[in-house]
Amino acid sequence: MKTARYVPLLLSLCIGQAMADTPIHLRHDATANVHVSISNVAGTVNVSAWDRNEVEVSGQLGNGTKPLAITGGNDDLAIKVEPEGGSGGWFNWGGDSRMAPSELELHVPKGASLDIGVVSAPLVVDGFDGGEIVVNTVSGKARINARTPSLKVDSVSGNVELAGHAEQADLQTVSGDILAPVLGSDVKLQTVSGRIQGSGGPWQKLTLSTVSGEVQLSGGVAANGSVGIDSMSGDVQLQLPASAAGTLHASSFSGDLRSDFGTPTKPEHGPGSSLDVRIGTGNGHINVETFSGDLRIRKQD
Repeated sequence: MKTARYVPLLLSLCIGQAMADTPIHLRHDATANVHVSISNVAGTVNVSAWDRNEVEVSGQLGNGTKPLAITGGNDDLAIKVEPEGGSGGWFNWGGDSRMAPSELELHVPKGASLDIGVVSAPLVVDGFDGGEIVVNTVSGKARINARTPSLKVDSVSGNVELAGHAEQADLQTVSGDILAPVLGSDVKLQTVSGRIQGSGGPWQKLTLSTVSGEVQLSGGVAANGSVGIDSMSGDVQLQLPASAAGTLHASSFSGDLRSDFGTPTKPEHGPGSSLDVRIGTGNGHINVETFSGDLRIRKQD
């Protein structure tokens, strides 16, 4: 019968669909400050904090993946989506390309430290308080709402959105935007073409660099602190509180420089303008330089 010819094909399609929809229900005991490593290539990763000393993983496992497991001891756990028949490494593109997207929903003790690696999986981290957080992403957006002593995010094209509070923050992208309204005292922000919008402080140390991305930054410098901003062609707007204290140096080679703190000067010959002024009586240092981008230094109301 002709029908018999299609039975294997129908069975394989049904099996593939079943594998793509494989549900995940995993639990593992954990310490209150457990270190958790999470890895997923495609799909989504949502990590929420809770008050239990336990890690829970639910969601859907994509087709072409190994069965998922929580490995390690109670103080150091790993959850890693890996391709069938492959090592599952970050650069195992041949194996990774055979995997369908996996959707991971995790509940983790709120004092945990996190180390998360994703490729094209959007990431949400919510509710954590106390542990360090490290994120590596290629194209997925990373949204992080946490109180952490240390946050490090490396992204290629995905946006980085920070809520909560990070005392030390190291946020780097290539073309993704950085949105960080609550930055602590020690900050490093770096992008090539992505937009940077941030606020916080007073900063003991802040360094910011961009090639062509637009920058909007507001905050003050701490006593004996330093703020350094460098842009090639991106426009920069820096808002300082009226109570800001320290020395301010600003310059632009060919961009337009305007400031509410002092009057910029222009050379007798050639392009460019610069500003050197003392604000208040503090010992902080603020240095802002652009090559061709416009520079605005505003006084906050």
